[in-house]
Amino acid sequence: MNQPTAASRDVGAQIGGGRVQRSLSWSGERLGIWREGRLRVPVLMRAAWRTLLLVALVAGSITFVLPFAWMVSTSLKTPPQVWVQPPVWIPDPVEFQNYVKAWTVVPTPTYLKNTLVITGFSLVGHVLSSALVAYSFARLRWRLREPLFAVLIATMMLPYQVTMIPVFLLFNKIGWVNTLKPLIVPAFFGAAFYIFLLRQFFLTIPVELDEAAIMDGANPLTIWWKIMLPLAQPALGAVGIFSFMGHWNDFVGPLIYLNSTDKWTLALGVIAFRLQYTTNWEQLMAYSTMIMLPCLLVYLFFQRYFIQGIVFSGLKG
Repeated sequence: MNQPTAASRDVGAQIGGGRVQRSLSWSGERLGIWREGRLRVPVLMRAAWRTLLLVALVAGSITFVLPFAWMVSTSLKTPPQVWVQPPVWIPDPVEFQNYVKAWTVVPTPTYLKNTLVITGFSLVGHVLSSALVAYSFARLRWRLREPLFAVLIATMMLPYQVTMIPVFLLFNKIGWVNTLKPLIVPAFFGAAFYIFLLRQFFLTIPVELDEAAIMDGANPLTIWWKIMLPLAQPALGAVGIFSFMGHWNDFVGPLIYLNSTDKWTLALGVIAFRLQYTTNWEQLMAYSTMIMLPCLLVYLFFQRYFIQGIVFSGLKG
């Protein structure tokens, strides 16, 4: 029987190796296609989810921007254009004189001065008093601290309408009605939400900073002023923005406590555009646009502090 020669064995080995290589290559291609198919499905799902999220964000943005755009558009119209159907978004002609009339029809400088006084003092009072109380709840150890903090949080559940009449009777009893004091003095006693916000931020700051300061001879008030407040700038900025926007746009408070028109604020000035038989809508929209711009600018310039304060990022490593 003939035995295979060495050459024939080499040829057979090459043929067999080629078959194995082709088999492995074919299996690898199938495995690659299978893996690619499995990976492609999550990628498509993520792309679809991002597309839906983008559409939802655009729709929400349009919903919020549309009233503002309508207000600005109406503020630049003539009286006949306000009632044109279908509505005209780009007025022709553009009536910038509405802003001049809105500024002069009511004593806007007086209203602006009163609003700045109330907003400025209230902002300072809210930031300092809330930060001091929040530091006490976050760092100091004293009896009944936790129960009192629970009571403080519980006060956030009370609507403003529940305490409105008792507080008015109190201020009326001490003779503060028709003055700016009821709109300023309460801010120097803190606010429950601002105290909670700052306390949560103070808890993220390492206690070792306090201990090191105590070893250097610092008292709690010094620690609060020189260590806590500088580190809490994002949270203080968020509190300042909340306080500014709340007092700048406050309508109910001035309406309740201020009787004389020379003590009115910008928010109450809107009433002056509602006449006995008609309303000057174009001037009213111009006036509303002017008193809204400061809030928009404050948020645009300080939104970084606002976002950081809400996220409670204590220290950056």
